Amino acid sequence: MYSVVKAAFDSAEHSGGTEQDLVDALRKGEAFIPELSLVAEVDGEIAGHILFTKAGVGDAAVLALAPLSVLPAYQRRGIGMSLIKEGHSIAAQLGYEYSVVLGSEKYYPRAGYVPAASFGIRPPFDVPEENFMACKIKEGAPDLCGVMKYAKEFGID
Repeated sequence: MYSVVKAAFDSAEHSGGTEQDLVDALRKGEAFIPELSLVAEVDGEIAGHILFTKAGVGDAAVLALAPLSVLPAYQRRGIGMSLIKEGHSIAAQLGYEYSVVLGSEKYYPRAGYVPAASFGIRPPFDVPEENFMACKIKEGAPDLCGVMKYAKEFGID
């Protein structure tokens, strides 16, 4: 998985260069949910990966989507959207109501993400509102009110 994530972010516009290390740390941490670490294969090769981990807003359990990785050769083919859709489906079955992502305001809205503030979710750091987004996974989920609390592996206090 390490090499897939690294290759996917090597040419990314907004990358810290450590996404692969974050995935490694999250997979070993308490926030890891094995059912929500998904891969996409094309002709027997891993083409993409998505990870959702446990997070919180107030007393509510939510998910942090981070990161979504698709190898450059397979980008713009719907693999990322398929991974998000499958992840949301599994998350709903597991009882989660929201997924939160810090990402592209051009990409994630296509998967149903809107500014998280519209649900009462605030970021724990300074970020443009259009890049801190949430998606209501379960219809009828109540709005939340609070600051997003990420797993310790994200290094955000």
